[in-house]
Amino acid sequence: MTITHADRMPVAFAPAQPLDTRAAGVRRNFGAIGMLWRREVIRLTRNRLRVVMGLVTPLMFIVVLGTGLEAVGGDAVVMEHYRTFLFPGMLMMAVQSPAMGVGISIVWDRQSGFLRQTLAAPVRRISLLIGLCLGGATTGALYAFLVLLVAPYAGMSYSPGLLLGLAVAALIAFTFTALGILAAVTIRSVDTFEVVVSLALTPLLFLSGAVFPPNGLPGWLGTLVLINPLTYAIDATRRVLPGDFFLDGMSQSPQLWGWTPPVWAELLMITTLALGTLSVAAHRFAKAQQ
Repeated sequence: MTITHADRMPVAFAPAQPLDTRAAGVRRNFGAIGMLWRREVIRLTRNRLRVVMGLVTPLMFIVVLGTGLEAVGGDAVVMEHYRTFLFPGMLMMAVQSPAMGVGISIVWDRQSGFLRQTLAAPVRRISLLIGLCLGGATTGALYAFLVLLVAPYAGMSYSPGLLLGLAVAALIAFTFTALGILAAVTIRSVDTFEVVVSLALTPLLFLSGAVFPPNGLPGWLGTLVLINPLTYAIDATRRVLPGDFFLDGMSQSPQLWGWTPPVWAELLMITTLALGTLSVAAHRFAKAQQ
């Protein structure tokens, strides 16, 4: 039997179709990530009041609380060290605001119908959430950058160590955004979302060693601090920022059975939490929209 040129063509080019389809799918997923990232950045730049309000609380803690304790204590050197000690916690407080903003936007998008239109796009659900998390991390890094501008008031000088602190803050903002998204795909009411997230974030912050040393606490309180992942996020930030973070000679890093986790282990813990939360959120996101 004679095999013609027309007979050979389909065989020769048959594998090309799946490759082209996969490449197009990858491009669509990256395009969706970029689109949602830009959406969060544009939303931030168009609402400067949101930026200002998000910075009010951490700056009030640094300026008002630090100055008040200085006046009460009467020892300017110790109080300056306390402001340095307090600074990383307030940095984390600043990056919480974008996380809540992304979560609220998902709840609003569900109610307005925009979310349903987005889900109609031929892209993976995880790509949509990655784009949102990257947007939250970018806006959180901007908040952290603005807070770092007042670092000299807290006893720190401008140095490359501030850039390391900014990178850690961006990672923590990504984690907070993933947690906010997980809450948003579970809670459908904007009012309920705001109340639940506020009630969850406040204890996390105060039980993280942000305002007092994590060591030497009563048994139950010390246990809550040690199991709080934000404790290790704040400690990693303290250890990469330039400054004296020893308060009255006490070590400020959490102790696990006498062992102090290194910075890389703390960052690995935060990264694992972010990826795990994002995975669970993607599963619930796809299931909730079926």
